Amino acid sequence: MAAVKATTEADAIVAVDLRRVFRKRKGWFRSGEEVVAVKGVSFNVPRGTIFGMLGPKGAGKTTTIKMLATLLVPTAGTATVNGFDVVRDELAVRRQLGVLFGGDRGLYNALSGWENLRYFGRLYGIPEEAINRRGRALLERVKLADRAGERVEGYSRGMKQRLHIAKTLLHDPAVLILDEPTIGLD
Repeated sequence: MAAVKATTEADAIVAVDLRRVFRKRKGWFRSGEEVVAVKGVSFNVPRGTIFGMLGPKGAGKTTTIKMLATLLVPTAGTATVNGFDVVRDELAVRRQLGVLFGGDRGLYNALSGWENLRYFGRLYGIPEEAINRRGRALLERVKLADRAGERVEGYSRGMKQRLHIAKTLLHDPAVLILDEPTIGLD
């Protein structure tokens, strides 16, 4: 793998020789067998650019994203987001990121679309006035304003994905990471 320069103010993301190993399970116990999910991944993403990771299913794309988002700790290697280390500065990294994972997880089906945005806005520490202003604007943008009061369990898969997009943008993140953002869109 080619050497990657050290993080600079020009880089939104820097990954250097990232590696993630999982141990297989047999029943309740972990066996000694290892599965290398990510092996030696290095790249830079300059600020203000669009960067894509392409590869077949099982290539480690989502695992790499989870390491960048501080949801998994790298087995080896380093990564920074806007200069913050993903292991040592995980809260600072999470404040910088808006992460969208494709699929149905990450929303509360018993809540309405609007209640989901308010809930996540509060988790991000966004003032109530800003949640109201930005949340309503985002619901308009993703064409869910007229259905915002309905419970998410009644949404189509595409509507849920659009709500995920609004949730991801709610705290106005400096860096967006989108994993299959168009999955299920209607």
